[in-house]
Amino acid sequence: MPTASKVLDRVLVLEMVRVTEAAAIGASSLIGRGDEKAADAAAVEAMREALNTLDIDGTVVIGEGERDEAPMLFIGEKVGAAQGTGPKIDIALDPLEGTTICAKAGPNSLAVLAIGEEGCLLNAPDVYMEKLAVGPGLPDGVIDLDRTPTQNIEAIAAAKGVRPNEIIACVLDRPRHEKLIAELRSIGCGVVLIGDGDVAGVIATTDPDTTIDVYMGSGGAPEGVLACAALRCVGGQFKGRLLFRNEDERARARKWGITDLDKQYDLKELAKGDCIFAATGVTDGSLLEGVKRRGKTMTTESVVMRASSGTVRWVKGEHRLDR
Repeated sequence: MPTASKVLDRVLVLEMVRVTEAAAIGASSLIGRGDEKAADAAAVEAMREALNTLDIDGTVVIGEGERDEAPMLFIGEKVGAAQGTGPKIDIALDPLEGTTICAKAGPNSLAVLAIGEEGCLLNAPDVYMEKLAVGPGLPDGVIDLDRTPTQNIEAIAAAKGVRPNEIIACVLDRPRHEKLIAELRSIGCGVVLIGDGDVAGVIATTDPDTTIDVYMGSGGAPEGVLACAALRCVGGQFKGRLLFRNEDERARARKWGITDLDKQYDLKELAKGDCIFAATGVTDGSLLEGVKRRGKTMTTESVVMRASSGTVRWVKGEHRLDR
């Protein structure tokens, strides 16, 4: 377990919840309205406003894209009310993880945020990442991206003392995963397909109630870092490798200081040291209930975790609308 950071003061744990609550509430009025961009913009604006009330010297290392692609919360943006004087904090965020989910009122849309000391969160470019994740309690090295999906399933099954056809994998439902899904089903492995929201998919491996044993497939690299921050807090293993479609994406990675473009990253290389992870449900899901409006109040459900203590707090919020 990592040593507690003096920079990540205990008060920041609940402050992070307030930030994700603000983003979730901001997006909630657009649930099921079919407008992904509007929902995302509302969440971004609310999260940025909340971050700028905190007494931190924050830098966004995982954001909505680079400056020319994102007007708010872009990679490298400074946030916080104590620039130059407050604690230096690296921030990874996704104000609306699952924009399509929110627009269609589907399950598992979240507002997500992770923080660490300066230099502790990988400054990942906005490219795809090959991901492999399992929950706690398994021997180190049980998963490896250099193995085939079948070999990884067999290793996980052996570690759990079950047969491969008793393992359940979570995979994003995308055409690029057709071969992966076919291979998993060919060995009798159960496959839970999700439409979006792979941060929730990775976290699901840590909760026995979901019955999900492993997360496999490719998704956004920024979401990979966010998921790793959560796994650092509750246990588990993660392997990630950046995937590049063209030279422009490779150049983007080099811009952020990544020189080994074929590197297989471990959990602790993506999220080092002490870190705090917070998420608030936007729509109902396996991890959290979504935002609900009840008369003159809105209710939220959030989870906040800290790596140094291994503490997981579930927070129910009630927010007055007439104040």
